[in-house]
Amino acid sequence: MRWGPDRWRLYRLVGREVARTMRGASARLTSSPDILARVRVTGLVIAPQDLRTSDATFADDIYSGLFVFAGRSLAVSGRSPFDYTPPSPEWAEVLYGFGWLRHLRAADTALARANARAFVADFMAGRGDPTLARPTPVAARRLISFLSQSPLVLEGADRNFYQGFLKILAKSARELERDLRWGLPPQWRLSAAVALCYAGLCCEGIEPILRRATRILSRELDRQIMADGGHRSRDPRFAMELMLDLLPLRQSYLSRSVDPPEALLRAIDRMLPLLRLLRHADASLSHFNGMGATAADHLATLLIYDGAMAQPMSHAPNSGYERLESGRIVVVADVGAPPPLPFSRNAGAGCLSFEMSSGPQRIVVNCGLPASGAELRRLARSTAAHSTATVANTSSCRLLGGGGWWGERLAADWLSRHLGPVVLRGPSDVKAERTETADALVVAARHDGYAEDFGIVHERRWQLVGSTGRLDGQDAFVRTGKGRHKPQDVAIRFHLHPAIVVCGETTDDLTLSSPLGEVWAFRAEGAAIAIAIEESVYFAGLSGARRTDQIVLHLRVEDTTQVSWSFARRMNPSG
Repeated sequence: MRWGPDRWRLYRLVGREVARTMRGASARLTSSPDILARVRVTGLVIAPQDLRTSDATFADDIYSGLFVFAGRSLAVSGRSPFDYTPPSPEWAEVLYGFGWLRHLRAADTALARANARAFVADFMAGRGDPTLARPTPVAARRLISFLSQSPLVLEGADRNFYQGFLKILAKSARELERDLRWGLPPQWRLSAAVALCYAGLCCEGIEPILRRATRILSRELDRQIMADGGHRSRDPRFAMELMLDLLPLRQSYLSRSVDPPEALLRAIDRMLPLLRLLRHADASLSHFNGMGATAADHLATLLIYDGAMAQPMSHAPNSGYERLESGRIVVVADVGAPPPLPFSRNAGAGCLSFEMSSGPQRIVVNCGLPASGAELRRLARSTAAHSTATVANTSSCRLLGGGGWWGERLAADWLSRHLGPVVLRGPSDVKAERTETADALVVAARHDGYAEDFGIVHERRWQLVGSTGRLDGQDAFVRTGKGRHKPQDVAIRFHLHPAIVVCGETTDDLTLSSPLGEVWAFRAEGAAIAIAIEESVYFAGLSGARRTDQIVLHLRVEDTTQVSWSFARRMNPSG
């Protein structure tokens, strides 16, 4: 995309961020002394439940000196992992967040307990890089991990270790309380508030912080959780991780005979149905706006709280997602605009993309967000990594960072350090309409992400015909009065799950085979399209990135152009 239309957006954003930082600094200088400065943690009352599933085999790896986090591994050869340079920033976030202690707890051995205590002692002694441990989300995760895994860490500990552990809890809470005065990004504020509520409920001596933290938690949940249950980031992963913290937090309030705030109860009730909307029958979430591989056990644990037989909602207008379901076939579509800028650090340029599954088998997917790697993550957020259309080989959203003259690059780099790689510009006019008939479910949507630069509005229509097991689609590229009106190359992409095999090909027909014995026919017609099978990559596999295929329809758009396509099941599963 051209830099011209974005230049003033960038400069206005710099001005707003500088002003926000200065307001936060001023508030910190003029605020009252820390709530926790006058008190200290004198004991632990409860240990909250950790709903995240654990695997005792991880404890064996850790005992042997192998730390595998965020898709990267480090062998420590008998030394502490805090003595090494982390293999990736994401790996460091997991290490310093200490959520992996739950795997040692699952082993339930004296050796695992001793290992856990030794790692915590290393951190308490100051080993490691404090700049990696200090970011608010990492500190919040570490405080929750220390509280929930305190039975593991403290069993068999001496008095000196116990007192040191209480001091590190108080210090962590004090730092998070200070962070909240700085004007944190919204998701960081919410994470800090959750962790401080845990601290106020679990620790003796710092009860005054609970009232303030509960007020902040209530305010942030009301601001960030939308009416349909989606988080304003539109990120399924953040929503799932947040729910894994909110459910035990609710129980912690009750365990201390304290009424949970109404905002917490409302958020939990709204968020669970939205997660069901995004779920496929393989027990994983759709790959939109920051979602990579799903820990299926985590999702299954959450959905138990929504009732085993609860039905998913199909329409989430605030979150911008639609679900079409008939028999074995599920289609989930992204029909929403990019989230507000402060929430968009993981958002993808996938407007009008979709995923389709038949029973437990994914067929059409998006590439999903990899666990680590800044460049790979940026690639995975591009429009080309989604099952939708790209114009002129560009994305429908512009991410912060990249080209421009030196002043623009300097401004973008500064903002990236403060906000992350947020969406600077994307579709602003996104509309969707849903209709249902006796034998079909239909969603029609449009977005203007290519209107400003190329004078093209993308329209897409999905029709799921349940009686025949067929998904009919239609893409239209409508010329508008904006942008450059010269002919543009367009590619309509359908990324296939790695298990799907293209086993037959003609000029306008493809045969797809699934491991379940299903055979699907893909057809396309309209305009002067060329059907191609090209390489793709599936980042969302549990074992890491995997090679896969994508169906690509290539066409050239001069005037308003329309293309029709379909996925039709030819054979039912054998057996």
